[in-house]
Amino acid sequence: MTENKKKILYLLEYPLDLPGGAQMSTQSLCASLMGSNYEPVVVCPHLLKPDSVFPYRVITYPMGKNRILNLIKRILYFEKTVKDEAPDIVHIQMPESLITYGFCSVGRKKKRPALIFTDRGLFYGYRAHSMFLMKRALRRADLLLVTTDYNKKMWEKGTDIRPIEKIANTISSAFTFYDDSIRKQKDEKKNGLLTLGLAGRICEEKDWPFAVKLIERMAGEGLEFRVDMVLSTFEEKDAEMVEMIKSTLTKVLGDRLTINMDFTQQQMQEYYYGVDIFLMTSVFESFGKAAVEAMSRKCAVLSTDVGGLSEVVGKEDNLYTKEDPSRAVEYVKKCITDRDFLKKEQEYFLNRYRDNFSIETCLTEHLKVYDNILSGH
Repeated sequence: MTENKKKILYLLEYPLDLPGGAQMSTQSLCASLMGSNYEPVVVCPHLLKPDSVFPYRVITYPMGKNRILNLIKRILYFEKTVKDEAPDIVHIQMPESLITYGFCSVGRKKKRPALIFTDRGLFYGYRAHSMFLMKRALRRADLLLVTTDYNKKMWEKGTDIRPIEKIANTISSAFTFYDDSIRKQKDEKKNGLLTLGLAGRICEEKDWPFAVKLIERMAGEGLEFRVDMVLSTFEEKDAEMVEMIKSTLTKVLGDRLTINMDFTQQQMQEYYYGVDIFLMTSVFESFGKAAVEAMSRKCAVLSTDVGGLSEVVGKEDNLYTKEDPSRAVEYVKKCITDRDFLKKEQEYFLNRYRDNFSIETCLTEHLKVYDNILSGH
């Protein structure tokens, strides 16, 4: 361990380089910790790209296809690694890793590392047996972190787990620096046409059929705009949904529709510069990282009023329901006819990102938590 630095061990059940919210949050947090008084070490299954290089230490372990055997292997490996590394803090951000750690005897000893768990989901989003095992493990935790006040209230109401604190989620380091000249260049190429952006994986939670209907409704009311989408597919059947979106919206928008597939984080951060209003149609979101990504590139955000996403957007006029999307239609209409209003909205959301969701803010809050935990441990 680096001299005078406290060690934090981050335990994961998925490879660090597998795309996912917890993995990206772990990467961003660990990278930002490198200049602090803490030494981050990540423990995860073998990387998808074994030659990947990170600015902090990554310890990997083998995993197979059998779920039960994987759990047993993970228990043994977590226990051995925690003993060998002797960290000051174990920080877990994935439910299966928390459940695994709950079976490790190292966490039961008097001289044990402090334990922190970050719930990046929602309290009501877990199956009964998973919640039972998570609560069991959390009895030995020093702190439960959540990413929204919405989730904090549910944990406080539904359990006696304490203490609970909130630290808002952050996004990839690819979004750290905002360059207004890139947005201005992209704006000049639009010929005054407003661009709606939508992005996400093909899944029920994102409700793409509703997104298509909403865009059809906006166009049907005589609004003229472009739509720029970025979609991600994981299963073969997802291609059918992509084709439905493309064929239906092409009939409505013609060449004013652009669909891109499976962008990297670097490509995504550039994509948002060309979006005026980022539209979200989710029926479930524990947090809503895409909304924060859009804010960081000076996009106005228009979203369904669901889960933790409502809190992230934080502005009632920018929230609508699936049952009554008229507020969304009227908002887009106002942005098209009043560009000064649009500019004010974009400035508001860029400042909201900087004040609440930047990597700097996330690091500051985590350092406070780590310092407080160790001062009383």
